[in-house]
Amino acid sequence: MKPALSIVKIGGNVIENEKELTRFLKLFARIPGPKILVHGGGKKATAMSEKLGIKTTMVLGRRITDKPSLEVAVMIYGGQVNKTLVASLQALKCNAIGLSGADAGIIRAVKRPVESVDFGFVGDIVSVHTEPLSLFLQHTMVPVFCALTHNGEGQLLNTNADTIASELAIALSKEFTTTLYYCFEKSGVLSDISNDNSVIPHINKQTYFSLLKEQTIADGMLPKLENCFYALDHSVHKVCIGNTQMLVPQATNFTTLTL
Repeated sequence: MKPALSIVKIGGNVIENEKELTRFLKLFARIPGPKILVHGGGKKATAMSEKLGIKTTMVLGRRITDKPSLEVAVMIYGGQVNKTLVASLQALKCNAIGLSGADAGIIRAVKRPVESVDFGFVGDIVSVHTEPLSLFLQHTMVPVFCALTHNGEGQLLNTNADTIASELAIALSKEFTTTLYYCFEKSGVLSDISNDNSVIPHINKQTYFSLLKEQTIADGMLPKLENCFYALDHSVHKVCIGNTQMLVPQATNFTTLTL
C-alpha cells in the first residue's frame, strides 16, 4: 500500500489575514506524515507593485506578467511570503524548506503561447521532476512551494499556484496516495454563494455535471473545479475544498471531490 501524502494550497486571503494564517500554519504543522505546502501571494505582489509604481494588468482574472511584474513576483512569492512561511513553520517544529519550481529543477514550464492575449512571463507546466521531492519527503522535510517555475534555460515564470499543487499531486501519485487540499476563505463549494452554510459535502463527476447543468456553481469556482477533476482523472486520490478549519481532525464542513 502506498503511503499517504497531503498537498495543501493556500490562497491570498489566508496569507493576508494574520490570525487566519497563524491558525492555518498550526493546523498544517500537525498534519501527520509527508506533506507539501503550495502558496501564491498575488495580493501582496499587487500592493508592492503599487508602491513601486508598477502597473498591474489583469485580463480574464489572470495577471499579465511583464518583466517588472515578474521581478516583483520573484521578490514577493519566492522571497517575502515563502521565507516568512518557512520561518513560521520552523517555529512550530515543522521542518519546512522553501522552494520554487527552479530549485533542483523540480517544475519545468514553458512560456504561455501568445494567442488572443500575451500573458508575458507566465508559465504552463510541462514536467515535474519528483526524485528530489521524494528525497526531501523521505528525510521528513516539508517542501513549501511558491508560484514560480522555470523553463530550463534560465528564465523564471509566474505560474498559477492551484496548477502547481495539482501537478505536484499528479506526479507524486505514482509513489503516494495523494490528497489535495485547496484552502481559501469559503467553507467549501456552496450551493448558494450568499450562504456560507450551504456547503455541498461531496461532489463526484456525475454530481459535478448536474451542478454545471443547473448553473449552481458560481463562475469563480469553475476553473478550480476543472483543475480538481483534472487531478482526479490523473490518479490523485481525492481533493478537498474549504477554509482552514477543514484541516482540523474530524472536521466535516467542507467539500470532498472524488471520481
